[in-house]
Amino acid sequence: MKIVTSLSFAGNCREAFEFYARVLGGEITAAMPYGDAPPEMPMPVEMKDWLMHCWLQVGDQALMGSDMHSDWATHINEPKNGFDVTFHTDSYEEGQRIFDALSEGGTVVMAFGETFWSPGYGNFTDRFGIPWMINVVPSADWAPAHLRGAA
Repeated sequence: MKIVTSLSFAGNCREAFEFYARVLGGEITAAMPYGDAPPEMPMPVEMKDWLMHCWLQVGDQALMGSDMHSDWATHINEPKNGFDVTFHTDSYEEGQRIFDALSEGGTVVMAFGETFWSPGYGNFTDRFGIPWMINVVPSADWAPAHLRGAA
């Protein structure tokens, strides 16, 4: 079984997924434009090159995406809330790299750094309007700063 998050965009799904593939080291395995749909499928002409379906494979994980017209998704241009795409890693350096790359041009909510639950965590909304959390999974012997050195 696999649960996959599907992200909606207002015409820039291809750009976003190419960016995510570069940063995350993934591969886009499907990118179906609306223009490939049967001719009887109604769609605004400006959507011909927009993506109806996109699949990004990153290791054994995946993200799906599609472009949505504002006639179909009336809130597509509003900030997304109620979810985050979350990236977990065992490496602080990788977490910092992913945070820095994906947050560039976006809005940082919490800068990447140590928390009481993780050696590295941060969250932001990327330049495409997608909210992210980057989290370093602590090793078994890790302790937060307020507990380190306490006897």
